[in-house]
Amino acid sequence: MSLEDKAKAAAKNVEGMAQEAKGNVTGDPADKMAGKAKQGEAEVRNTAEDAKDAVKDAVDKA
Repeated sequence: MSLEDKAKAAAKNVEGMAQEAKGNVTGDPADKMAGKAKQGEAEVRNTAEDAKDAVKDAVDKA
């Protein structure tokens, strides 16, 4: 995973956590759900990049 991709995923996760926290404080369910969705997107990005890294490592070893 490139450093840039890791940073983007981390930023998306932090953004999602902040939005979810805002929703918890204000009682806004839309903010809570949007925040959780952003966190989910960050997790998907990390998983995809990890898979790319695993394939690259396997190809490099072959």
